[in-house]
Amino acid sequence: TRQRKSLGLVATKANIEKVENHIIPKLILSLEESSSEFFKSKMLTVDEFIKTSIEMHKSSRNEETTADYYGIYNNHIKSIFGNKKIHEIKPSHLKQWQTDLMIKKGLSASRMKTIRKVMSRMLNDAIDDEIIDKNPLSRVPAPKVMPTEVKPFSLNEIKKLISNAEGQFKNFIATAFLTGARSGELLGLKWEDIDFDKKEITIKRSIKMGTIRYPKTINSIRTIDMIDKLIPFLQEQFELTGIKNGFVFLNREDTHYYDIKRLRNTYWKKLLIKCKLEYRPIYHTRHTFATIMIEKEDILWVSNMLGHIDSTTTLSKYAKYMKKPNIKRGKFLTNLF
Repeated sequence: TRQRKSLGLVATKANIEKVENHIIPKLILSLEESSSEFFKSKMLTVDEFIKTSIEMHKSSRNEETTADYYGIYNNHIKSIFGNKKIHEIKPSHLKQWQTDLMIKKGLSASRMKTIRKVMSRMLNDAIDDEIIDKNPLSRVPAPKVMPTEVKPFSLNEIKKLISNAEGQFKNFIATAFLTGARSGELLGLKWEDIDFDKKEITIKRSIKMGTIRYPKTINSIRTIDMIDKLIPFLQEQFELTGIKNGFVFLNREDTHYYDIKRLRNTYWKKLLIKCKLEYRPIYHTRHTFATIMIEKEDILWVSNMLGHIDSTTTLSKYAKYMKKPNIKRGKFLTNLF
């Protein structure tokens, strides 16, 4: 704010020299001393500010997400921007960085989207702290993320996979195909969640990267039907782990699996090769359940089994897989012309 204040001096040659040589220099020094912290904060590097940015949002994220964000910074951001002053980052710098990550490192558009989140959140936090005025990343278009192509397994393929699987994993994939539950939800199942008398399974926890947590959404906490075809597999699994009175699926140390990646890399990939089937993520067991059931069963039942917020979500994802009846449309228009 510009202020005008009289010095109370007559404009003589001596007083003008006094102002120029003594009073004004003192005023400038005073301003510099009082605002040094302000200017210092304006010149923070990315490396000096990133921890503040990640930590201030820690309570709203899962532990594995926070760990992933630190990993993203160390692996994909620090070498380029770590020592750079935040206010010096330009859209052109960010565009080149994004291009290099996708071309030279071969990162997918989906992974780039997550990496951008870390960078953009830090820049927005810098705006809140008045370090910068605007987010330069907002002027760099994000790469387009193509929707994942779903390739459901056929009934014959499901039968082939289950018949060729062994031990616990046989029961695991049977449960996956016959409930549509998410992989993490299956890892989090306990025997206390299984009611053979009512033929019900309660989904109320999930495991990812060793962390036991609530499922994906509020609607994901649900009770689903144990269809008859699934019962023999769960009974067989009870013979293997039921005496432990803990998690349904146990690793060699008799504790829950750390993450679905362990099962995917150890059993799933090998099973697909054994069955001579093209690779598909293990999550496609869920998609397979949805695409098969949506054609034959009530949509509300399918939606509840999947833990969707409503049937609209289910239809938007899987309606295109419903077989259309071979009937001639618009027959009522026969006499129109």
